Amino acid sequence: MHEDRLRLFSFTTAEKRAEYLWVLRAFDNARANYVVLLHAGDAADILTRIAGDNPAAAMTSAEITPLLEQLHSWGLLERSYDGSRVATLAEYRNRHFVYQFSQAGYLAFRAVEDLLGARLEDATLSRLALPDLLADLEELAEANRRADGDLIYRKLARLDSTLTDMAARAAQFYLMLGDLVRTTEITPEGFLTHKDALLSHMREFSSDLARYAPRLATAIEVVEATGVDSLIARAAASDERVFLPREHRESDWRTRWSGLTQWFVAASAPSESDRLREGTMSAVAAVLSLLRRVTEARRGGVSRESQLRHLAGWFAAAPTEDSAHALYQLVFDLGRPRHLSMVHPDNDIIPDSRSWWVAAPVEVSRTLAETGRPALPGIPARVQRDEAGVRRLRQEQLAAQQARATAAASLAAGGAYDRVLDTRETDVLLSLLSAALTARVPVSGTVPSSTGSENGVRLTLRPHAESTVVQTTRGRLHLDGLQVTVQ
Repeated sequence: MHEDRLRLFSFTTAEKRAEYLWVLRAFDNARANYVVLLHAGDAADILTRIAGDNPAAAMTSAEITPLLEQLHSWGLLERSYDGSRVATLAEYRNRHFVYQFSQAGYLAFRAVEDLLGARLEDATLSRLALPDLLADLEELAEANRRADGDLIYRKLARLDSTLTDMAARAAQFYLMLGDLVRTTEITPEGFLTHKDALLSHMREFSSDLARYAPRLATAIEVVEATGVDSLIARAAASDERVFLPREHRESDWRTRWSGLTQWFVAASAPSESDRLREGTMSAVAAVLSLLRRVTEARRGGVSRESQLRHLAGWFAAAPTEDSAHALYQLVFDLGRPRHLSMVHPDNDIIPDSRSWWVAAPVEVSRTLAETGRPALPGIPARVQRDEAGVRRLRQEQLAAQQARATAAASLAAGGAYDRVLDTRETDVLLSLLSAALTARVPVSGTVPSSTGSENGVRLTLRPHAESTVVQTTRGRLHLDGLQVTVQ
């Protein structure tokens, strides 16, 4: 399942990834205008209208058709036959296809499009969501008292959406802040320009969180006092996910309500709001530390750039190559290269004791170079068993055995003479004859009778004064001086 979904992103690494993206944008534009099905010509017309002078989007209908087929094979688009476009027999043979987004394909496209359009530096903390959370909780308690299921469902959905967005924005903000603190590419001017707004933003969020957290905890207790079980049951009854069973909907809303309460009410460990406030204060301290380093660097006139320039000057002024190596070892603290031991392909000429620096180069596997361990063949591949084919062949074998046993019984009942044997009876007779003739051992004088048996049927060959004839569907079988008895 996961591998099939990951295949949806194959277009992002393909050679024509820009062309694939523009084709998907054409389908997204049509979807926004409530047009679902598109032909290759329709996609070309939309690209002409929305792409402007972009060279990657300048494609004809013939160029778009193979792109649509590849997107269909990856699972991003669904394909269907459009018979309304057929006007001639030649067009019918060309098989006009129309395409539309698959559900998973649209999600994959939106994920890529959102990533390309995202501004990672715009991450902020959503302190204005706290009053909305408090108001929604108060209205939720009143709706549960009045048994208004639809309003309960809307308020719970809004609370879940608001809290999820708040948590995601906080995680993104602190990730961006961590990159800002750790990076070595920051310019003092850019940081000093925004440091006041950054510190003010975090302090205001921390203050509002500390002020609203007790009120939100009290509001949650009021909602629980009105009856959590009835609240969950009414929300599940108004839930519009009709393909989800009622008990699954109740379980889902109960899990969401538990997550919401853990944000602001915790029995033993600190709640999520407390952790978020502590993280905000730690981030303020980290920004202040970065501010101190930036100001000290500006006051002392030493920056990362000036340090690298001085280091380059020291390397250039090194009197000998050994001195430069010693300086490199001291500054970057890098160890010696990994030493590998293996048999040289020409070990009859180059001994194992010769250094790598002197010996001729030899190919080394990646595993040996990276880990120092020789490459292993790996575990055996899984045996592919065609269970369906084995069952089918076994059934055919049993059916053939049953048919042969039936033919043998028919041959024993009717005998070999005075009638025409069918194909299966002939096969049984020939196999019995083969077994009987193989058992005969010619000696001087006469040849005694012999027998052969199969499936409980016994054939006996006896000498006869004349030749006998057995009639079969394949023709006549002449037995020279022999008579057949089947029992």
